[in-house]
Parts: sequence; structure tokens; C-alpha cells
Amino acid sequence: MADQKTPPPPPLPPGMQQRLNITIDETIGEGVYANMVLIAHTGAEFVMDFARVMPGVPRTKVHSRIVMTPQHLKGFLRALEENVERYEARFGEIKLEGMPSEREFGFKPGSETP
Repeated sequence: MADQKTPPPPPLPPGMQQRLNITIDETIGEGVYANMVLIAHTGAEFVMDFARVMPGVPRTKVHSRIVMTPQHLKGFLRALEENVERYEARFGEIKLEGMPSEREFGFKPGSETP
């Protein structure tokens, strides 16, 4: 008897989105704290290296790297903006007072790499 493969589901009607069943590994679910991100890009991708800087420790290392296409990054940016707006509507404005200048460390714009 030949293996019978399940046929793919029919395409969704225009305007309908498919629900994703997303799972998360336990170690990934714990998260990684970052207070610094270095961002670089090429014509094809953005690379974000997340690290944490600790007082009195002159060295750090990248704990997580995320690579995205420009299109996905722009969608991510819009989602972040929307979520910051919701957060501030609920909890008040996020103040940036006391943050180190961008020359010291933190979230810095990157440069295009060859």
C-alpha cells in the first residue's frame, strides 16, 4: 500500500489570515536581558546584536543576534511604535532622563556594511 500524503489545505480567501500555532522552547522563553544593541545593515538585511553592559565591567559580549530583511524590520518598527503608544497610554510617558548618551553605549544606529 502506497503512502498517502495529506493534501495541502485549500488557499484562504483574500483578506483572511491563517492562524499560526507558535511554540517556544523553555530556554528561549526565559528571555535575554539587553541594554545595548548594535545595528548594521546591507542592502539585503539588518543585523541587530543584543548585549548587556554592566557597571565596572569594561567588556561585554553579544548574547543574541537577530537578522531581518528590510521589509520585516520595517514591519517590526511599526509594531514597536504601536506597542510603545499602547504602553504609554496605559502607564504614562516613557522618560529617557538619566540614560547615557548614545556616544557612551546603548541603542545606536549602525552603518551600512559592504
